[in-house]
Amino acid sequence: MLIAHPKGHYRFLQGIDPYSCGVVAEPGWEIVRVVLAEPLPWREGFERVDAHLAAEGYDRVSLCAMELRSPTPFTMQGFIDFNREYCAVLRAWGLYVDELNPVARTNVAPAFDPPDVPSLYAFSYAVPNDQIDRKTLIVAGAGELREGHLVTEGIIRPGDTSPAAMREKAAYVAQVMGERLAGLGGTWDLIDAVDVYTIYPLADILEEILLPMMGAARRYGVCWHYARPPVVDIDFEMDLHGVVTQRIV
Repeated sequence: MLIAHPKGHYRFLQGIDPYSCGVVAEPGWEIVRVVLAEPLPWREGFERVDAHLAAEGYDRVSLCAMELRSPTPFTMQGFIDFNREYCAVLRAWGLYVDELNPVARTNVAPAFDPPDVPSLYAFSYAVPNDQIDRKTLIVAGAGELREGHLVTEGIIRPGDTSPAAMREKAAYVAQVMGERLAGLGGTWDLIDAVDVYTIYPLADILEEILLPMMGAARRYGVCWHYARPPVVDIDFEMDLHGVVTQRIV
């Protein structure tokens, strides 16, 4: 179910405490995505977001998505502990809606040149645009963790990275992406970026699973980030972007 943020001018799909499943701008508003030229330690990243929004004349409640990079995958408990600190900042900013976290998120661990500490890579926020004639949205990252519960027992075929296991993991994640996109009221023709995060071979997965489902989004290709999902034993993650304005700062 889509839930309106009363002040943020976007709607979100309920997720779990660390993140929502995705966000879509309200009519007359647009989601803008900003990539940092150099990732910043995540707390400094929040300061950069705050300064950027203030300079642009927007309140903190405009923030609707965060993209993080971590040094290595967390243990499940380590991930839960990190999320607790991260969510405390969102709460302090007054972003929660009736105890629900509206901010979408992706968090992955690059296999090459990872940051020394969990860092902010990009963020998105809602701005007024009465000329825009399409929906803009962000589908949050998801890996092969059934039902989204942060328990090791929910991981699909943990420790198995055989081709058959990777296809099963990818098929599940692709299904989640499709469901979240539909839940946001979006369609594949709105998507301009399909991001895949894995260190395992993609050719068969692309041909058998991803490209057949992507429809019009195929014209943009697939962006393969050679990175691991944020938790040990999760091996395949995706997110989707459907925006028209992106900046590097």
